Amino acid sequence: MISFNVPPYVGNEQNYIKQAVENHKICGDGEFTKLCNSKLEEMTKTKKALITTSGTSALEMASILAEIKEGDEVIMPSYTFVSTANAFVLRGARIVFVDIRPDTMNIDENLIEGAITPLTKAVVPVHYAGVSCEMDKILSIAKAHNLKVIEDAAQGVNAYYKGKALGSMGDFGCFSFHETKNYSSGEGGAILINNECDVERAEIIREKGTNRSKFFRGQVDKYTWVDVGSSYLQSELNCAYLYAQIENPDLINDDRLNSWNTYYKLLKPLEDEGKLELPVIPDGCVHNAHMFYIKLKDIDERSAMIKHLRQYEIGSVFHYIPLHTSLAGQRFGRFFGDDVFTTRESERLLRLPLYYGLKENQVEFICEKVKEFFR
Repeated sequence: MISFNVPPYVGNEQNYIKQAVENHKICGDGEFTKLCNSKLEEMTKTKKALITTSGTSALEMASILAEIKEGDEVIMPSYTFVSTANAFVLRGARIVFVDIRPDTMNIDENLIEGAITPLTKAVVPVHYAGVSCEMDKILSIAKAHNLKVIEDAAQGVNAYYKGKALGSMGDFGCFSFHETKNYSSGEGGAILINNECDVERAEIIREKGTNRSKFFRGQVDKYTWVDVGSSYLQSELNCAYLYAQIENPDLINDDRLNSWNTYYKLLKPLEDEGKLELPVIPDGCVHNAHMFYIKLKDIDERSAMIKHLRQYEIGSVFHYIPLHTSLAGQRFGRFFGDDVFTTRESERLLRLPLYYGLKENQVEFICEKVKEFFR
């Protein structure tokens, strides 16, 4: 059987967890938490990176830091995970969904400006599959309209746009280290703070609204409740597991890229014949092989392909159901303009197995079975 996903494990995870236990420090902000924060700052060139309990909690922190409040509007794609919207709905915001580009599955940057109203407070580009949105234009629009930019880079660790790390270009960036991501702590995430003025408050929000971080640095003689916040501090055990992977991030990245490139090479003839479509990587984007997907004719053909691959014990899955079609999406948001591509493209997309340690002969076997489907 070829599983759709296998969580990454490179070798030092258990050793580092053992060290954390022996240090008698298994709650957050121990040695491995600090190592992870520092490594992410080095990788992304951001002012501050803070490990969180999940990508969801990173987005919730960003929503608080962006001062999202009741009645504000936040623009984002409908083709994303529910956490992207929930983080802002929890603050009382209304979501304005914008159509996607069919080539990258990212928000269509040319539709954002038309969706802006006097109530708009932020734009949330989602870097789907570790492929960057068109950030130059998005940042330009945000600057012209005085909007916050919160990058949902849950899938974008170690991916770049014109030399800049995903998550490092907006006001805030949010990573995920869920077990389905390139680098994993089981459950986990991180927030990147790109403006120095937001760092201190981010630490406070992450520590349940207290100035505990300043206390441990000796800046105050006792800590107390000073702001809103929650328990966004990740366990030291999770950070120990994660650090084993990000201390040498190219080990995983290169392995995944090899699998991605093999898929692309072997399936390109099917695209040339018009049987399916492959992912598009725009100029200036360096992706991280977070996923490999194919696009089929329609939802019926996709269902047939899933069934076909299942016969050979190959795990394949479709992805998001567009949020604007859900009950909560209709309650908490609205779709701007026409849904030209969001639903249509989401119904065609099929994800194939891709994870650290996937063997080349397994990729070859999967590609052969995809070809067999069309024969």
